[in-house]
Amino acid sequence: MKIGELSKRTGLSASKIRFYEDIGLLKMVERKANGYRSYPKEAEVVLNLIVSGQQAGFSLDELKALLPADLSGWQHAHLIDALKQKVMDIEQLQAKLAENKQRLTAILAEIDAKPDDMDCADNAKRVLTQMGLKNDK
Repeated sequence: MKIGELSKRTGLSASKIRFYEDIGLLKMVERKANGYRSYPKEAEVVLNLIVSGQQAGFSLDELKALLPADLSGWQHAHLIDALKQKVMDIEQLQAKLAENKQRLTAILAEIDAKPDDMDCADNAKRVLTQMGLKNDK
């Protein structure tokens, strides 16, 4: 199939498809005598895998290492290891985000606890001092 049809089937722009080809993610392309690209039906599957992989948090380099040149060449153990590692990465990110959320929530609580007779600048100094962030110079 031509790139326009592949673009319609996948919802990806032709330039995005060419990009994936240029960086070596989409290897199944044939050039016709007239210079047009021709893609097998499997190219649609590969592009959908790339998009799904990116949505799951895989980088293009990670996908390049995972995707076989031929869809029949999957390395089961390598794929399972990569998926488990991505789950661990996501769990670490979730823990970091929870920590950041807790820190920001504490800062908001301190800012909201501003005494009525205190202006914003003095309140900022108060909050920073309580958090140990004030740098006295």
